[in-house]
Amino acid sequence: MEAKDTKIIIGLTIEEVEERKRKNLVNYDTSVPTKSIKRILLENFFTLFNFLNLFLAVAIFLVGSYKNMLFLGIVIINTAISTFQEIHSKRIVDKLSVMASSKARVIRNGKKQEISINDLVLDDVVEFNTGNQVATDSKILQGEVQVNESFLTGEPDTILKKEGEELLSGSYIVSGKCIAKVEHIGEENYTAKISSGAKYVKKIMTSLNKIIRILTFAIIPIGIALFYTQLHLQGASMQDAVIKSVAAIIGMIPEGLVLLTSTVLAVSVIRLSKSKVLVQELYCIETLARVDTL
Repeated sequence: MEAKDTKIIIGLTIEEVEERKRKNLVNYDTSVPTKSIKRILLENFFTLFNFLNLFLAVAIFLVGSYKNMLFLGIVIINTAISTFQEIHSKRIVDKLSVMASSKARVIRNGKKQEISINDLVLDDVVEFNTGNQVATDSKILQGEVQVNESFLTGEPDTILKKEGEELLSGSYIVSGKCIAKVEHIGEENYTAKISSGAKYVKKIMTSLNKIIRILTFAIIPIGIALFYTQLHLQGASMQDAVIKSVAAIIGMIPEGLVLLTSTVLAVSVIRLSKSKVLVQELYCIETLARVDTL
């Protein structure tokens, strides 16, 4: 028992710390960065769908048939819905930072020192006092504390943690004092697992993008052929040839389907928000087809 207490006081030596750093057993930053607002705007405005419609609108504009440019309204509404929703979600996700602490008090070579939580290594000996946040999953070696895990579990009641029990990263020490050993680092930490799950961005519904991509390669030669037919074979004027060709091409682009999909998904997001569910992207609603409990 005496040897154990001595180890607690001494902690890791400099050599042991350096060895763990060489083995990359360091509590590196695992936060998942969100898209910048600039990137969100670029990804939503500069799309193949928008470029195709803009090209057709410019063609209509050049022949002076302004009333036939109303289809741009659908494009604008669709882009606005997706952009607004993604920016709103980004701001909420950026606030989802379970780990607020940036420093940890460790014992190394028998001396106490404050280091960045990203400099903690596996088996580091950490001292926790009242008000401290647990930076990594740790096992109590000495002492006992009252812990608040509401950020992790949603339970407001404090929990008594004694020697040999585990402290979850992200929890707060409400009262007491203890010395603990780091058990998990980086992505193995409890907070890293739940944060990466909450912040992970992945598009599921890519069918519409594939359809538009395929149609674009087909529409270009078809559009040229239609324009040539109207202008040379049927003897239509330049204005009529452009209008009729654009009208035929617009009919091939599933603009209504895109708008309808965005509208339905936006309504779904609003309904989910009433249940305090965070939706990062409109398309992730499709995931709920596999969910039976919310």
